[in-house]
Amino acid sequence: MQYRNMGNTGIKVSALGFGCMRLPTLGAPDRIDEEAATRLIHRAIEAGVNYFDTAWFYHNTMAGQMGEGEPFVGRALSGGWRDRVYLATKLPQQSVKDSEDMAGFLARQLERLQTDHIDFYLVHGLNGDSWDRMRDLGVREFLDSARKRGQIRFAGFSFHGTKEDFPRIVDDYDGWAFSQIQYNYMDTEYQAGRAGLEYAAGKGLGLVVMEPLKGGRLARGLPLEVSSVFEKRPEGWSPAEWALRFVWNEPGVSLLLSGMNDTAQLEENLRVAESAAPGSLTADQTSVYEAAKMTLQSRIKADCTGCRYCQPCPQGVEIPEILAALNAASIWDTNDQWLTGYARVKCGPELCIECGLCETMCPQGLPIRQHLKEAAAAFAKDGQ
Repeated sequence: MQYRNMGNTGIKVSALGFGCMRLPTLGAPDRIDEEAATRLIHRAIEAGVNYFDTAWFYHNTMAGQMGEGEPFVGRALSGGWRDRVYLATKLPQQSVKDSEDMAGFLARQLERLQTDHIDFYLVHGLNGDSWDRMRDLGVREFLDSARKRGQIRFAGFSFHGTKEDFPRIVDDYDGWAFSQIQYNYMDTEYQAGRAGLEYAAGKGLGLVVMEPLKGGRLARGLPLEVSSVFEKRPEGWSPAEWALRFVWNEPGVSLLLSGMNDTAQLEENLRVAESAAPGSLTADQTSVYEAAKMTLQSRIKADCTGCRYCQPCPQGVEIPEILAALNAASIWDTNDQWLTGYARVKCGPELCIECGLCETMCPQGLPIRQHLKEAAAAFAKDGQ
C-alpha cells in the first residue's frame, strides 16, 4: 500500500481510503449485508488501508435521518480492528439547530462507533451559506473544545459549494487540518475543483477526494466511444483504473475514498493503489482523459452521483432512479424502459408538484425539476 502525508498533521494515510456510504446491502439502504461488508473491511485493513470514512446519514431510508452506517462500522471495527485504522465521520450540520446540538451529535457518534475519539472529524457538506450559519452558531469553538477534550484529533470539512466559497472557508478557521472535495477527470472545474485542491494543499491541509469514480459512472456503463478510448491504449488499464490514477496523479491529494461494495472492486483498487504515484502519468496518458471527458460531457444530461440526499420526496418521486434512467437513455440513445432501468421506477416524474425541496438538498446543485420533465418526455408512452 502506498501512504501519503495527511497535510501537516504528521499522519501517514493509505492512498486508498474506504468510503462507507455504499456498503453491500440486502435490498434496502438500511439493511447492510453485515457479513459481506465486514469481510470487505477486514480484508482492506489487512491489505494496508488505514482510513475509514462514514457519516451520521449513511445507509438510511430517509434523507436527513440517522442511518445505520456508523453503528455498523463500530461493530466491524470492534475486537481490535479499530486500533489499526484512522476513523473519520461527520458532524451533520444540516440537522444542527443550536450550539448545544453539536456536542450532542458528537457524543452519540462516539457511542455509535464504539470509540472514545474520532481521528478525523468533518463538518459535513459545507457551502458558503451553511458555513456562515455554523460559524455563527459557534462551530469553531466547538471543534476547538472537542480537540482539547480528546474527542476528536483533527477537524476538517467536506465541501459542496461554489469554487469562490472554498478558499473563504479554508481561511475562516485556523483549526482546519484537512478538507474533502469531489474531484475526478470530469470534475476538475466543479465546486472546489483543481484550484481548490491546490489552494488547500498550499495551506498545508490534507486533501481527501470523494467521488473519484463519479458514483461509479466512470467505472462501468461507459458508452462505447469512451470505453474504446481507454481500451485501445497499451497500458491495459480498465476505465476504473484510469479514473483512479487520474486522482492519485495529483501531488496534493492525501487519499481518495472509494465506496467498494464487492471483493472485485476492492482487489482492483488495492492493486492500483500500490503503483499510482503522484506525477506518474505521462503527457500522452494525460491527454486521454480530455478526450474521454469531452465525449462524456456531450452525452450526460443529469450530473447525478446517486448520493440520495434528495430523498425522500414528499410525493414519493424516485429521483435518483429517474435521473439514472434519463442519463442511460442519453448515453445509449434509447428510451427502452428496461434497458435504462426506468421500468423499475414505481413513482415517476409525473407525481412531481415542483415544490423544489429536492433542489435545496442536492449537493450537485442540479435543476432536478427540469430533469424530471425531460424524463417524463423521454419515457412517455405512445406520445402521451
